[in-house]
Amino acid sequence: MSNEVLIAGAGIISAIGNNIPESLHAFERHQSGIKTAKHLTTRHQQEFPLGEVTLSNKQLAHHNGLDSRLSRTILLSYHAAKEALSSFPESALQNFRTGFISASTVGGMDKTEFFFENFLNDSSSGDLRNIMYHDCGKATDYVAEKLKIKNFVTTISTACSSSANAIMLASRMIKSNQLDIVVAGGVDSLTKFTLNGFNSLMIVDREQCKPLDQNRNGLNLGEGAAYLVLINEKVQRKINLSVLCKLSGYCNTNDSHHPTALSDEGNGPYSAMLGALKMSGLQPSQINYINMHGTGTQNNDSAEGKAIERIFHPEYPSLSSTKSFTGHTLGASGAVEAVFSALAIKHNIVYPNFSFKEPISGLNIIPEMKFRKQAEINHVLSNSFGFGGNCTSLVFSK
Repeated sequence: MSNEVLIAGAGIISAIGNNIPESLHAFERHQSGIKTAKHLTTRHQQEFPLGEVTLSNKQLAHHNGLDSRLSRTILLSYHAAKEALSSFPESALQNFRTGFISASTVGGMDKTEFFFENFLNDSSSGDLRNIMYHDCGKATDYVAEKLKIKNFVTTISTACSSSANAIMLASRMIKSNQLDIVVAGGVDSLTKFTLNGFNSLMIVDREQCKPLDQNRNGLNLGEGAAYLVLINEKVQRKINLSVLCKLSGYCNTNDSHHPTALSDEGNGPYSAMLGALKMSGLQPSQINYINMHGTGTQNNDSAEGKAIERIFHPEYPSLSSTKSFTGHTLGASGAVEAVFSALAIKHNIVYPNFSFKEPISGLNIIPEMKFRKQAEINHVLSNSFGFGGNCTSLVFSK
């Protein structure tokens, strides 16, 4: 047995769609989800466009048979996880060793911050149910229980690499024969606290973000959830599941440079990409598409671009930042882009940047500008880099 880790399911919800078909349709129509928020109430509502999921909490709850008073993080997580498992027979999760590994940085903060607004004015006011799910792990536990997954449940929070690390841990547990099926990914919802925090760093764009462009001004925050279902070959043989692709390589590194910035030369991203390529057994020339972390900030795009140049120069694969469509979904971003990467292989497609005019000075990094069908996509590299220098690269293969 080759002990391969196969991707047998995927689910996603973000600003560009409430499921996989809607998301792919948005890319094909070149329609960004970045716009003025409707559900997040903040004094910055008209100032910063956001990648907000179009469904309200009531709509999400109604669609999934849940209580609308739950945290938006839970509602988004369950929505995407259900889609990921939609092709699985119900008995499969009970007959195999199954895990749920979900990542988040926000947790139930969307409810907590409103609770404390009232509580600070009047300590006898406020509904304590609004702080029950504040901890990131509470959302994971709630969704795992709804999915009836009990063998292994855990939460990862490593900033913006969180859900990529969830997928990596899932693969390691399958390879070490501890689990047979793992639903792995992540979720984050928009909150005032997060928007204010990133604004204090002066890295939020007041217009549609422009990743990889010389004149980029920062990121657009987004929200969403995404999950992959990873299985071993035994499961695939017994229930004859159709697979999207396989996870052939992964690597997590840390460049130990700065609490909120990558090293200027992109040493962490460079090491993560090299490590993932080494594990996959691939040469850089075999990668057909790179889904870049590509936030649109000055530091990230320059550091990631330099790291890519060190590995791939002079022959670059197709590359782009899908955050220009979804916004930066924080702890969910690694899984959002992992789902896009798996779909790129399954459907032989390449995603574009939403906009691009001028390359970053000194770098020859030119993103794709059109959604491309019938491309030959056998191997995709997906990058996720977080605060604290936590860098993860995943390689998906046909």
